[in-house]
Amino acid sequence: MDYRGVVFDVDGTVVRGDEAIPGALDGLAAVDAAGLDRLFVSNNPTKAPVAYEARLRRAGIEATADEVVTSGTTTTAYLADRHPGARTFAIGEAGFRDQLRDAGLELVGPGDDPAVVVVAIDREFHYDDLSDANRALRGGAAFYGTDPDVIIPTADGDIPGSGAIINAVAGVAERDPDAILGKPSRVAQEYVLDRLDLPPEEVLIVGDRLDTDIAFGLDAGMGTALVRTGVTDDATLAASEYEPDHVLDDLGDIGRIVSE
Repeated sequence: MDYRGVVFDVDGTVVRGDEAIPGALDGLAAVDAAGLDRLFVSNNPTKAPVAYEARLRRAGIEATADEVVTSGTTTTAYLADRHPGARTFAIGEAGFRDQLRDAGLELVGPGDDPAVVVVAIDREFHYDDLSDANRALRGGAAFYGTDPDVIIPTADGDIPGSGAIINAVAGVAERDPDAILGKPSRVAQEYVLDRLDLPPEEVLIVGDRLDTDIAFGLDAGMGTALVRTGVTDDATLAASEYEPDHVLDDLGDIGRIVSE
């Protein structure tokens, strides 16, 4: 397969914390040497692309904000398009809330008749947040989540992610989100392919998660490569319904794919 673009997951694939994962720099160099376009696509909504640029640079990776898409990016773009200027009750950290404001959404409390409830990872999530979201959703607000990741890898080990909080809110409100807008959603697929301006069959996605990264690529018609440096072990891979085209020990092995 002749690929013209590569989508890289970030956490667990390229970096862990602020450090490059072994093999990542060699893999990125191989993609660059092959002359391929690239995007870094993360399901972490807490940081805007410009903050990801700084984070990647701290890890020794030369990247620009224009090469970064997050679940915050796709969520704010979707809400700004479908609910422009909407009164929005948000559960999420300051960086995500700033992105919502920058997209023109009006952040309000649960008693201010929100039209939209959007939920993301929030490491200060509180019982009151759960109660407030339930109140707003039972009042008829639309319900969105940024991404389905229940667990995310960090330098200090795995921690609960957006999916854990979305599931808690959904359980209390007794309704599923109207959409979850990060990987592997169709919204994210279309956004990424539009940014690359490539057909899916000419794009390879590389990530450490079967149910987000690999599912994203398979559903979109992209090539897929799983790396063993994140959350997926051999037992999980063997039991999964998602079968990647390639399995790599780390990103350094990507050269054998992009140079084929």
